[in-house]
Amino acid sequence: MPAESATTPIVSLASLPPIGDQLEGGAFAGLTSTADGKHVAVVLLPAKAQDVDWKAAMAWAAEQGGELPSRPVAALLYANLKPQLTPRWHWTCEADGASYAWHCHFGHGYQTSSHKSYEGCAVAVRRIPLAA
Repeated sequence: MPAESATTPIVSLASLPPIGDQLEGGAFAGLTSTADGKHVAVVLLPAKAQDVDWKAAMAWAAEQGGELPSRPVAALLYANLKPQLTPRWHWTCEADGASYAWHCHFGHGYQTSSHKSYEGCAVAVRRIPLAA
């Protein structure tokens, strides 16, 4: 997942709303950590895409001001915001070799990979850094 930009807001842990409530233009899904160990709030953005291949899903998510969720973030979305998700499979940002990419089925929660040319759904998330 891309690094946060200088314009990305920073929120304090104490100011986070309950799971599912609005935060910075989307629904607060919970907390996760980046690869470098920083803790971030995950926000599910309201727009949803259907019938897009993986490359188009990646571009669409960027147009929404976010990114496709990683596999762990997709699991977090399923665990915490299932009622807000379409019960179909959705692309993640993670490739599985040159021709495949991972997706998460928001009806069942399982994850597997499919050819990047297949068409599925997509949601976009935004990661918001937490103040120390």
